[in-house]
Amino acid sequence: MKDSHYDVAIIGAGMSGLAAGIRLAHFGQKVCIFERHNASGGLNSFYSLGGRKYDVGLHAMTNYVAPGVKGTPLGKLLRQLRIEREEFALCPQKQSSISFGPRGEHVLKFTNDFSVLETEVAAKFPAQADGWRKLVGLVRTYDDVALEAKPLSAREVVGRHISDPLLTDMIFCPVMYYGSAQERDMEFGQFVIMFKALFLEGFARPLDGVRVILRVLLDKYRSAGGERRMKCGVRQIIEEQGRAARLVLDDGTEVTAGHVISSIGYPETMKLCAPAHTAEAEANTGALSFIETISIFNRPPAAWGWGDDTIIFFNDSDRFDYAQAREQVDIRSGVICLPNNFDYGTGQLPEGIFRVTCLANYDRWAHLPEEQYQADKIRWFAAAGHSARRFLPVVDDAVLVSAQLSTDMFTPRTIKKFTGHINGAIYGAPRKVRNGRTHLQNLYLCGTDQGFLGIVGAMLSGISMANYHVLQGPARG
Repeated sequence: MKDSHYDVAIIGAGMSGLAAGIRLAHFGQKVCIFERHNASGGLNSFYSLGGRKYDVGLHAMTNYVAPGVKGTPLGKLLRQLRIEREEFALCPQKQSSISFGPRGEHVLKFTNDFSVLETEVAAKFPAQADGWRKLVGLVRTYDDVALEAKPLSAREVVGRHISDPLLTDMIFCPVMYYGSAQERDMEFGQFVIMFKALFLEGFARPLDGVRVILRVLLDKYRSAGGERRMKCGVRQIIEEQGRAARLVLDDGTEVTAGHVISSIGYPETMKLCAPAHTAEAEANTGALSFIETISIFNRPPAAWGWGDDTIIFFNDSDRFDYAQAREQVDIRSGVICLPNNFDYGTGQLPEGIFRVTCLANYDRWAHLPEEQYQADKIRWFAAAGHSARRFLPVVDDAVLVSAQLSTDMFTPRTIKKFTGHINGAIYGAPRKVRNGRTHLQNLYLCGTDQGFLGIVGAMLSGISMANYHVLQGPARG
């Protein structure tokens, strides 16, 4: 018979939930993670199709630094979870780029060496050099992890230093695509987190993708004594005297816990609580979602001259417009990921991979009849691919078709189905809850809606909330 009481119950087996569980179990807490689906990882998982494993979410792991660099989020994460750096088997990027204009006329290249981006900005935007230096200085010194910080508009803060709209848009495109739940702006602390993660630190990836990271986390959690119940979600949080008194599971059974940590998102968590909080949840529900196309080829991208960039952030509009797509998909901007182009040393991926991510409208996908849904996927798969390939050396369509082994695509409807995120909103609620507190004394948030971004950020969120609310105990009632 399974236990019915835990020191800590964690809702959701994503990166933040797993990290929180490991941290707590290391300190003798009796912990159980409840996950509705059959796979861990949440927004950063993988699936099998046609004998191949496809990553979900992971383009690259941000916050990468070279061995020996101290005082970084990656180092803190490894220490707190008692993970050796080698266990993640991270392979750094070669280079990435930000490409703007109908055919990429404006390009900023960057690597895991920040001086490359500094040189690019100085050469291509000389009039902005002084403002750029001041902005970077502010980013380096800003306390982006302060849990009680007042929100600031990133557009306003950046606008005090950078006056060129093209440079402004080129800076915002990567940080927004990799973390913003707000349309056209983001909170400055969130901007700082992503600027550091992408530019001051950098990108890396295990050769075998996100499953390497998940395997390490799950092994650490099990070895520390943590319990995990899969295909077992939480359908209700019963409140008594200002506390989460009981959790009602999908099968109707109930469990109790001294503390409850939810990694499933702010509005999603509020909807588990008393009906009085439904309006509150709806007022802070994200609307930004995405499609992603995946193409598998019988040769690496380098065979067509696509062998330099790991990630390409592209935009062909006069101004970069990060907002809910008006049509099913907005192909004016997006992200190209070429996983073959990481520096794997002597290793290499067995097949070529080409991924394209674009903003999409959940409502225009959610209720389509199945036949129409499949037809629209085919149409937008082609449109997104054609739009993205304008920013790469030209390859004849017939050549690509002949080399293509497999394809797949996910939509906002897919995201909602497998993650439970309302509106398929990958980055969750626009307003983050930095301290993780809710209206219940013993219910806390971790993950995207707590406010730390990226894979490393998600794990640090779980660690921080476990430390702050449970192990250090300021919120104990």
